[in-house]
Amino acid sequence: MLEDDRQFALVVRLAAPYRSNIQAIGDIKVGYTTPSGASAYIPLREVATISLDTGASYIYHERNERFIPVKFSVRGRDLGSTVEDAQARIARNVVLPSGYHIIWAGEFEDMQQAKHRLAIVLPIAIGLILALLFTLFNSLRDSLLTLAAIPFSIAGGIIALYLSGLNMSVSAAIGFVSLFGVSVMNGILVITYFNHLVFEGKTPLEAMTLAAEQRMRPMLMTALSACIGLLPAAISTGIGSQVQRPLATVVVGGMLLGPIMLLIVAPALQVIVVEWSNKRKQRRLSGGAP
Repeated sequence: MLEDDRQFALVVRLAAPYRSNIQAIGDIKVGYTTPSGASAYIPLREVATISLDTGASYIYHERNERFIPVKFSVRGRDLGSTVEDAQARIARNVVLPSGYHIIWAGEFEDMQQAKHRLAIVLPIAIGLILALLFTLFNSLRDSLLTLAAIPFSIAGGIIALYLSGLNMSVSAAIGFVSLFGVSVMNGILVITYFNHLVFEGKTPLEAMTLAAEQRMRPMLMTALSACIGLLPAAISTGIGSQVQRPLATVVVGGMLLGPIMLLIVAPALQVIVVEWSNKRKQRRLSGGAP
């Protein structure tokens, strides 16, 4: 009922004598219009079959449709593969009547929506990082070499997930995104100092050796501080750990392996690329074939 701006929920029931048993319910009069236009009444049993059955005590509705919720929890494996197995088995063994359909909702639906958002956000994030690096170095070569640190951090996160027995999830994906920024910052530290030393007249090999030596300490300090801070969350097993643990595990693994591999592989890659670029420039200046 509505009264001004207030609402009141009312439940109307027949008096007890009219609903005490099935026979009494069948005697309830139902009105109808006769061919002559007059009103008449007939017992309810004349237009309906009344029986006592076992069924739902409440009918759920969503989006103007009835639905039956079936809930389950997942233990010992990831949610995505569990739902995929369930979908495959239902498709093989269950034939739905006309008008019925299955919607996989809950945490699985939230995870699918998050994956779609990440599929859009990740390319945008990498594109923005590359654009900012290009404005910093004004060189596509240096920008791509700076991004070379990202695969090592991703590999560290994947190894950490494998060793800890965790599955890939949205929380872990967010951890990989957070590694992008730290990995790029480490690459900027090395490449910037390398370019500075080359500008001073040092050879690429000497410049990269000094750059790796001078930037090793701040990179390792940053990595160790992040690892120590997130290590308790990575090994936690309490309430809420299923959300924070994958993210922390990815960050700890990526921060441990990423900077070390960056100091080992990236300098060699940078020297090779720079020497190849210099030789190509010399051939062009001397009129040789590119």
